[in-house]
Amino acid sequence: MYAFESRVRYSEIGADGKLTPEKLIDYFQDCSTFQSEENGAGISCLQKKNLAWIIVYWRVEILRMPGLGEEIRIGTLPYEMKGGVGLRNFLMETTGGERLATANSVWTLIDTGTFRPVRIPAEILKAYPLEERLDMQYDSRKIRIPKEPGTVMPQMTVKEYHLDTNRHVNNGQYVRLAAGVLPTDMTPETLRIEYRRQAVLGDVITPVVYDSTQESGNDPQEYSGEQKCRKACISLNADDGQPYAVLEVLYRIPHAKE
Repeated sequence: MYAFESRVRYSEIGADGKLTPEKLIDYFQDCSTFQSEENGAGISCLQKKNLAWIIVYWRVEILRMPGLGEEIRIGTLPYEMKGGVGLRNFLMETTGGERLATANSVWTLIDTGTFRPVRIPAEILKAYPLEERLDMQYDSRKIRIPKEPGTVMPQMTVKEYHLDTNRHVNNGQYVRLAAGVLPTDMTPETLRIEYRRQAVLGDVITPVVYDSTQESGNDPQEYSGEQKCRKACISLNADDGQPYAVLEVLYRIPHAKE
């Protein structure tokens, strides 16, 4: 497993003093980027070949968010590469070995001229030795949007600072936008993200929130008898009503009782 160590910075925490969900995603993305750069298959290498990796799905399971100043280790491993698709795990733990979060992700290699998927070249495959996947839940990458009406939230226009080197909205920015329409005191347990299309500079994104209370035991994750959790689906829509990305967040309700 490729890994690097860091320390939670003040700029990475929320009002509760804990690492925010979008910064967790940023750490994971940075880890895979560092591995690619060190293995000779980084951004400049891909740009010369008119190629780019596009993420299409995340499942993130959070045990505990680290707080300000905590020393952490972030790791990643690719466990399957076939055709134009790469499957990759991530983890975050303390430097003492306490597991904080794990993730599964699905990536597609595209031609940046046509934006169509392409087969992974042999020289890129060699840069990513495969390992055994992590012990976590694996599921379908499709997220169902509830049929009942959702709550339409304020729109956001894509600015330059939302973009990455591929000139589309970076995947962590979608998490930041979704987190902004959920309760500020939420404690996330599971985060699933399905990316359906690319948002670019000047696009207008409209969040639509679907919310439902889940009783203990209705989700694969376990909760104590006194806890409830809430599952929210957030569809980040384009002007035509179709989503750029769909997020599903399972989070604890503070002090909730049966």
